Amino acid sequence: MGGCKVLLTARSHDVLSSKMDCQKNIFVDVLNAKEAWSLFEKMTGDCIENGELKSVATEIVKECAGLPIAILPVAKALKNKSSLYVWKDALRQLKNKSLLGAAYSSLELSYYHLEDEDLGGEELRKTFLLIGYSYIRNVKDLLYHGMGLGLFQNINTVDEARDRAHTLVDKLKNSCLLLGGWRSEWFSMHDVVRDVAISIASRDQHVFAVENEVVPLTSWPDKDVLKDCTAISLNNSNINELPQGFECPQLKYFRIHNDHSLKIPDNFFTGMTELRVLDFTRMHLLALPSSLGLLQNLQTLSLDYCELGDMAIIGDLKKLVILALRGSDMKELVGEIGQLTQLRLLIAPILSRLEELYIGESPIEWGKVEGVDGERRNASLHELNNLSKLTSLEILIQDEKTLPRDLSFFKMLQRYRILIGSQWTWDYISSEISEIFRLMVASGANICLNGGHIMQLKGIKDLCLGGSLDMKSVLYGSDGEGFPQLKRLEVVKNSNLLCVVDTVDRATALTTAFPVLESLLLRHLSNLEKICRGPLAAESFCKVKDIRVEWCDKLKNVFPLVIGRGLQQLQSIEVTGCQNLEVIFAAERGDESSNSNTQVIELTQLTTLELCSLPQLTSFCTGDLHFEFPSLEKLKILECPQVKFKSTIHESTKK
Repeated sequence: MGGCKVLLTARSHDVLSSKMDCQKNIFVDVLNAKEAWSLFEKMTGDCIENGELKSVATEIVKECAGLPIAILPVAKALKNKSSLYVWKDALRQLKNKSLLGAAYSSLELSYYHLEDEDLGGEELRKTFLLIGYSYIRNVKDLLYHGMGLGLFQNINTVDEARDRAHTLVDKLKNSCLLLGGWRSEWFSMHDVVRDVAISIASRDQHVFAVENEVVPLTSWPDKDVLKDCTAISLNNSNINELPQGFECPQLKYFRIHNDHSLKIPDNFFTGMTELRVLDFTRMHLLALPSSLGLLQNLQTLSLDYCELGDMAIIGDLKKLVILALRGSDMKELVGEIGQLTQLRLLIAPILSRLEELYIGESPIEWGKVEGVDGERRNASLHELNNLSKLTSLEILIQDEKTLPRDLSFFKMLQRYRILIGSQWTWDYISSEISEIFRLMVASGANICLNGGHIMQLKGIKDLCLGGSLDMKSVLYGSDGEGFPQLKRLEVVKNSNLLCVVDTVDRATALTTAFPVLESLLLRHLSNLEKICRGPLAAESFCKVKDIRVEWCDKLKNVFPLVIGRGLQQLQSIEVTGCQNLEVIFAAERGDESSNSNTQVIELTQLTTLELCSLPQLTSFCTGDLHFEFPSLEKLKILECPQVKFKSTIHESTKK
């Protein structure tokens, strides 16, 4: 493009003149003495005016040899330090170095002077070295790797660890050891600074780190050195093959980045059982090595942007806390993930072909789409909307506040077990039941389900709703389809619910509500006035076997008589603590069954009848009808002072 120029910078003149073929090379010289002193003085603060310190400071600036990258971190390290011995010690560490050695020495000095009133210096120093030898460039990766290594002290949750990671990065930026990135979560490290970090890590922590190099077997440390090695990091390197008999009993961290051709031997991990962080990025892994299952101390497994095949072996990693699969090409997320009971963070790709997802036994900390600061937090449930082919889902969502309004993928599910709320565990779930949805809202929360989440699910068989749900009924008027496949319904601790079934506003034919329901539990519904409101087909509730109603003070009857006549599968009725309940079955206006010539209604399967703490209960049903329970085995009537069953229970039953 005419009139445009490109400015390139490099530490090496050869890079520009030989490799980049630049037309004009401009050498940027070091600072002269006056410029160097001015920069140093500006960064150290007023303490430099101390007469004793000034002479030592002059010598320190001289040792920095005019290199800004040497001056800035040294000045930061000595800022507002008034003790002469600190400055003399810094000068001694800088002496006896070449020009590049001066920069290295000054940066190493800055490293050893890293400290923080709240965090202490050790955590900062370990973070600096980790960023250096791992080549990570964002807070998210620092979080994953740092948590795996146990870097963050006194941390209980992933959010707390994330905040600590942000804080540590900010501290390192303020110390001129890290540079800012294109977004607040990103950062970079100057090449010279990284060289120093790797040098220190290699010397003090026995770290082996290589970037952008061919790594033949001859370049690997010998076996004796590998036995002491604590971290191996190979970034953008060409590795022909891995050493045989890989024995690294002290290894805690292993990372290979961007080597598609490398084959991992099946027994590769046999000699590194103390490994805590494993990161394979941009690799071709059609089958994970079987020896991976030996890594019983592994905390973080990162397989980002990989081609993945058989992953079943990860089910053996019982202590795994973080599993990252960002951008990886995979067809299914294996059920073995459900065996990872310690898993706290799952970072999954957009799996456009994924059909089945089973993570119910993994207490994942789901996040919202954005955090309070506008930045991305944990994986969001909203991302599941991208799984256009998903048909089977098992999931435990412990914080109901993470539920987005739009969960359109619910419509596609054919099999599911969905538990929402902190009280649930997977132990509540029978292995024989599918199509389960259970939601328990914590105190103070208020979630609206009208036309929302449960109405998108098809074929629910087991439904439990609890807490402060904004709902007036379970079966909504014009939207309700009667839950034709529901077998178990439980509604508890809701002060908003007025009735279970509401068909008053339906203009179509009679609704058949819950035609295959077998179990009904209603508990602590303080404003429940009726179970059924409006006309219903006689086939409604016809398969119910067990009815339990507890502590529903506004309820005056359990069912209208038209429903009671059809309960031929009923085996148990238990009603407790309903302060205003008058009858079990009530004849309503226009109810023809109350005028029927049939004077006896048999509930032939009923074996248990328990009525307790019902001060207003007078009879089993209104009208002149009689009920007969030929199979009754257990009858319990307690604290029901007004009950009179003589006219409503047939003589054969009373015997």
